[in-house]
Amino acid sequence: MGWTATDIPDQHGRTILVTGANSGIGLEATRELARNGATVIMATRSADRGEDAAADIREEIPEADLRVENCDLADLESVRSVADRLGDEPIDVVVNNAGTMAIPRSETDDGFETQFGVNHLGHFALTGQLLDNLRTDAEAEPARVVTVSSGLHERGEIDFDDLEGEQSYDKWAAYAQSKLANVLFAYELERRLLTAGMNAKSVAVHPGYADTQLQFRGIEGRGSRLRLAGRWLMNAMLAQSAESGALPTLYAATAPDVEGGGYYGPGGLMNMRGSPSRQASSDRSYDRETARRLWEVSSELTGVTYDLPEPKPPSSSSS
Repeated sequence: MGWTATDIPDQHGRTILVTGANSGIGLEATRELARNGATVIMATRSADRGEDAAADIREEIPEADLRVENCDLADLESVRSVADRLGDEPIDVVVNNAGTMAIPRSETDDGFETQFGVNHLGHFALTGQLLDNLRTDAEAEPARVVTVSSGLHERGEIDFDDLEGEQSYDKWAAYAQSKLANVLFAYELERRLLTAGMNAKSVAVHPGYADTQLQFRGIEGRGSRLRLAGRWLMNAMLAQSAESGALPTLYAATAPDVEGGGYYGPGGLMNMRGSPSRQASSDRSYDRETARRLWEVSSELTGVTYDLPEPKPPSSSSS
């Protein structure tokens, strides 16, 4: 039997921030982290839904150490505010989990296409502003940044000529682009952390095919009963639970053998379900020039800069 939530090491004394912690994979990851003693900062778009989720967890785990922080990734001012409220509080793990999927084109408060703005730019800005919070002293276990992508990143391509989908928009192409951006960001962050010599690591994960509310938001927004019924049927036949979908995130956040720059997901049927394992991401996700350019564009768009040096060029023996 592979790695399960029962294998999570003791998390007492660790502080972990999880975006989108009030539902789906974020909620289940928060539940298991709290069960194992972590202090979990639940960064949620709705404070009320965050408090409801925290109350739900406390009913099962009365000793759960939870704190809800309002953080709307579609609003860079909200992202700045949560970073300001956290001040210099040490954080051991940042889990970039929240997201939106395959929705009609809309824009964030800052004018970004919503999927790119929430899934990538919001997390880029949040992580950058929490960089000094990461507990990176040499005596501590390495801090971690875990960024949740999707297997659909394999269909993604970064269109620098139309990042916002203003010229042409397809909801699934936009989603795939944002999820590829997640993996490119995770790898580029790892390279910069290594170059800086920081005691921290960055990894990307994907949940496989998990039954979460995220899948239904775009369908419900279009009011299609047939599509909704089809999705329910597909989930019943193929999907794993949100609890199982959270395992790659939990593994990346807590397992001692996690490697920086890794990509982890379910190792079972077509990488859609099963225990976490290290996997290869798409060829495009390893393109260092695309990652560098995306980093620069993201910094320009968000106004967030990282106090990290540019990565060293690869040696002739490395990829």
